[in-house]
Amino acid sequence: MIKAELFVKNKKIVGFHLTGHSGRDEYGKDVLCAFVSSAAYMTANTITDVICAEAQVSADDGDMYVRISDSDADRCKDIFSGFRLHLLNTREQYPKYLKVIFTEV
Repeated sequence: MIKAELFVKNKKIVGFHLTGHSGRDEYGKDVLCAFVSSAAYMTANTITDVICAEAQVSADDGDMYVRISDSDADRCKDIFSGFRLHLLNTREQYPKYLKVIFTEV
């Protein structure tokens, strides 16, 4: 199962941590993993390379962490809102394979 933890501070998303694999198909053929990973990378790249927000980003197999500075929360709110919607809509379609949680930080 993919666990998507969204970090929330003062009602604004300030980052996320994705862990795991969906297990829906074999490694390398799992379209759900690819779908979530693609959205996460697009979000991270938009934050760092388009918005140019100050961010901590790390990614490894089955693990991605993104955290922005609190001062950049307003600038990143739209991309994080889109990512949140994407994850929640995907969870509705694949509830056995994707868990989305919100953590106050």
